[in-house]
Amino acid sequence: MPAARRARAVRVWAATGALAAAAGPVVGGLLVAASWRWVFVVNVPVGLLALSFAARVVPESRDAEAGRLPDLPGAGLLALAVGSVALGVVQAPSWGWLSLRTWGAIALATLSMAWFCRRSLQHASPIVEPALLRVRAFAWSNATALVFGVAFAGLLVNILWMQQVWHYTALRTGLGVAPGPLMVPVFAAVAQSVAHRVSVGWIAAAGCLLLGSGLALSVVLLGPDPSYAAEMLPCSIIGGAGVGLALPTILSAATTDLPPARAATGSAIVNISRQVGTVLGVSVLVALLGTPVGYRAVHGAFDDVRWALIVACALAAASAIGMTPRRAAPASTPGPLTASASAMPPPGA
Repeated sequence: MPAARRARAVRVWAATGALAAAAGPVVGGLLVAASWRWVFVVNVPVGLLALSFAARVVPESRDAEAGRLPDLPGAGLLALAVGSVALGVVQAPSWGWLSLRTWGAIALATLSMAWFCRRSLQHASPIVEPALLRVRAFAWSNATALVFGVAFAGLLVNILWMQQVWHYTALRTGLGVAPGPLMVPVFAAVAQSVAHRVSVGWIAAAGCLLLGSGLALSVVLLGPDPSYAAEMLPCSIIGGAGVGLALPTILSAATTDLPPARAATGSAIVNISRQVGTVLGVSVLVALLGTPVGYRAVHGAFDDVRWALIVACALAAASAIGMTPRRAAPASTPGPLTASASAMPPPGA
């Protein structure tokens, strides 16, 4: 896809995913009402339909320069690093933050990540090409996606509040979640409409701060008695607007300065960063939430999670400033893209 259309395409893709995120909890609530097993079984027909549709609609493409397989042991090391740090964070409250097991898990994560980085520098086909990280917009977009992923995953905290504190059913919770994701395509379109006047870094930063504002508002508003329209709905709408500004912008900006041959690889890597952030965000939520007893303890634990997520939003906003691509012109326009492309070796070199 031409670079001039790539950012818009990524925003459309992200907005489509947001619509699915709005429908998913509602459908999930209906399925749970029938039987919790359907939540898992439904993925089989949906997956088969998606494969059939893709086979008919998605154009065939091949990499003429494809060589050896990617660094599969490196992928295993990355998974081990992420899994180890998640284990250490989740178990730290029961093991003890200073226990040997906690720090053993963190040490294993550190060693695994160091080994992964070394393999990436030496392997002919690494999972993450080090040359890509020399492209400023790509590097900062990955950093922002990682930290934003922590905050985004932590939004589960308000879902848990509806179910565990307000005692909503699965279906009612799904309906309560829906307005937030519905804001994403709306504000993704807003971001697209102002992108020619405002740098994408500032758009993403504004989205991160909006998400943090929604979380801060939930600290102030949410109480023990259900009051969805007055308390949860404003938080969901503000948070959803923030995600709509930030997430599609982060994902689209990541590949803008990359050569066309690296766009798909860059898109995959920034999604890896986002997913790693998601794992870390859920781990932080589990560690901070714990198993409190009594409303005062429950409220305090939920607020601890929200404040941690607000800090993550602030860090993501600061990181987002650096991810503005050096060019906004099509790929045919001479400029920094050419320099970036020439600085990178061909695949497998």
